[in-house]
Amino acid sequence: MTRIKNRPKHSNKLLNAIRGLLGHRAAWLYLLLDEAQKRGVETEEFAKSAIMRCGCFQGKQMTDTAGTQSLRGLRKTLFTLPARLVFEMKLLACDDDRLDIDFHYCPLVAAWQEQGASDEQIAVLCDIAMQGDRGIASSFGCELVLGETIANGHDKCEVRFRRTG
Repeated sequence: MTRIKNRPKHSNKLLNAIRGLLGHRAAWLYLLLDEAQKRGVETEEFAKSAIMRCGCFQGKQMTDTAGTQSLRGLRKTLFTLPARLVFEMKLLACDDDRLDIDFHYCPLVAAWQEQGASDEQIAVLCDIAMQGDRGIASSFGCELVLGETIANGHDKCEVRFRRTG
């Protein structure tokens, strides 16, 4: 029995389609790592490095687009209205040096559950996937601080970006 609670409160054709696309990518990650493990490859370290590289690349694109390292720019470029709807986000605080968001639904977790991943595997997959957000944070001169997460059985993901210096 799973301890993970991940049910969307809002649903329509468009949200479901976008969530499906994100879930498909999450399934890729799960299946690639599963196949690598079946072949005796230790996956967590290389997967984290690859996802971090992707996040840094994406973060650089965003800082270039925003023209700033302000977390207000990050909010505008990454946490757009469509993204907030898909992940059922609640924006709690945002200024140049701080961005606090709670996510109340995760299509990645839903996809991993659909693939049959255990709660323990989902927690690891989530940590690997969050490397992308950590890479984005570093591009904005910040760090990502995670509190509670859906993947660890909580009702929400507490995502906090903090200026480090």
